[in-house]
Amino acid sequence: MADTVRTTDDLNQEQTARFVMDVMHRTMIHYALWFTEIRHQMGMEKALEALSVASKKSVGLQLNRLSKILGFEMQDGIPKPLLNMEKKDLLALLDGASINWLTNDGVWFQSVEFTSGMNDAKRCNDSCWAHFSPFEAWSIKRFLGLGDQPGLEGLKKALSFRVYARINVQSFSDDGPDAFIFRMNECRVQVARKSKNLPDYPCKSAGLVEYTYFARAIDPRIKTECIGCPPDDHPDDWYCAWRFSL
Repeated sequence: MADTVRTTDDLNQEQTARFVMDVMHRTMIHYALWFTEIRHQMGMEKALEALSVASKKSVGLQLNRLSKILGFEMQDGIPKPLLNMEKKDLLALLDGASINWLTNDGVWFQSVEFTSGMNDAKRCNDSCWAHFSPFEAWSIKRFLGLGDQPGLEGLKKALSFRVYARINVQSFSDDGPDAFIFRMNECRVQVARKSKNLPDYPCKSAGLVEYTYFARAIDPRIKTECIGCPPDDHPDDWYCAWRFSL
């Protein structure tokens, strides 16, 4: 950057736009660091309590400020352009956001894999799921109003509201009165690998954390059993399968 640039007022149009994006990114990281530090010092329960208060207030304040600058209206805490979109376009936006989430996950995984190796990448990935799964369960429970112990029906509903549910194909089948089997019939990651003639990604270690922690956060009475997950052999009609029981 030129020596003439000494303050933000000296930036040109493109540099200013990039700086705006950088400040927004810093805000995202700072937001996440607050949550992780409270979790570290006070525990997950306290961190989620703080998040439930801070997130509503922070998001509301930020959107209201941006609405005045960018010229869009807010209605009941939601940007009005979203409410004015056709349902198909809103669902397309939801799918795009879901794919972005998965892309973000893959980028982080590869950033560790390419610099420190596969073992470190898998170790970090599994630990990340240990934190993200219960958070996603908490977020879904709040969104749906599921209550503390919604049982197996609550878990079925929650699994259908995970980010994965928008980008993968999944199915359920009852296994007696107190259990059901969840199958991931099409996994976006594994299907992409198959199209390149690559073997399945061995995701079982992450899956054991992901599904066990998610189900437990939905209802602590629920037990999770892995029926099969790569590198396990599996039939053509699913990549991984899990049994949940009370």
